[in-house]
Amino acid sequence: MSKRIAAKHKIDRRLGVNLWGRAKSPVNDKNYGPGQHGSNRKKPTDYGVQLLAKQKLKGYYGNLNERQFRRVYQKASQMKGDTSQNIIGLLERRLDAVVYRMKFAVTVFAARQLISHGHVTVNGKATNVASYLVKEGDVIEIRSKSKNNLAVLEAVQSNERDLPFYVDVDSTALKGTFVSVPKLEDVPYPVVMEPNIVIEFYSR
Repeated sequence: MSKRIAAKHKIDRRLGVNLWGRAKSPVNDKNYGPGQHGSNRKKPTDYGVQLLAKQKLKGYYGNLNERQFRRVYQKASQMKGDTSQNIIGLLERRLDAVVYRMKFAVTVFAARQLISHGHVTVNGKATNVASYLVKEGDVIEIRSKSKNNLAVLEAVQSNERDLPFYVDVDSTALKGTFVSVPKLEDVPYPVVMEPNIVIEFYSR
């Protein structure tokens, strides 16, 4: 098992949920945390509930670090409209999330690696920053020299996930358009996400 796969499994076990809805998640067989005390979970406090909500969102988008995630919250709180929806919109606009949604990678982690290695373009320009914020109408494409990448081809052909309506993808050309910024209810999360509770965490 690779370190990346082991890390994702550890996140699932620690949070007690199948965060990405994958068939091989250890939570499918063991719904308690790792370690000898993992099965002795107590009822969480209010703080614990808030922390879990934050950890689920951070983990889902490739285990973002605290600085990155706090920056998302701060930017969302400065935008007009519902801060909860703004958080989701900003996270779904990340280039690694968009590449994942377009099924050019099997996980957000793999999408991040694909971007950092220079395999992805935005509007025809190579972009190696996973946190780059995609705008409506932006065209994301796998570079010509990378279109025979076995990992990408396997991801595109996978039946594990469906394409959400807010991306328009030509799977043959390995090219897609980010159509619109989704709302919380539009995002195909395998588990319940609670950005409103994340706001409570940072508002303490």
